[in-house]
Amino acid sequence: MRDKYDFSGSRRGPIIRSSKERITIRLDPAVIQWFREQVSDGGNYQTLINNALLEHIQRQSGTDLETTLRRVLREELRKAS
Repeated sequence: MRDKYDFSGSRRGPIIRSSKERITIRLDPAVIQWFREQVSDGGNYQTLINNALLEHIQRQSGTDLETTLRRVLREELRKAS
C-alpha cells in the first residue's frame, strides 16, 4: 500500500450516476409485504413499486384523453343536432 494517495481530483458521491431520485415514502406494511412477496425469487420490490406507479400514471393519462375526447364529441354532436 502506498504511504500517500492523491485525492485532489476526486469527487464525493456515487461512482455511477442514477436516473432515479432517492426519496423517503411511507407505505402501509401490507403494501410493502405484498410487493416483497411478488419478488420472492430475488428481484427488487422497489423496482416493482416503481413500475406499478408508472403503469398507473400511463393508464390515468389515457383515461384523461378518453374523457376529454368523449366530452368534445358529445358537445359537437349536440351542436350538429
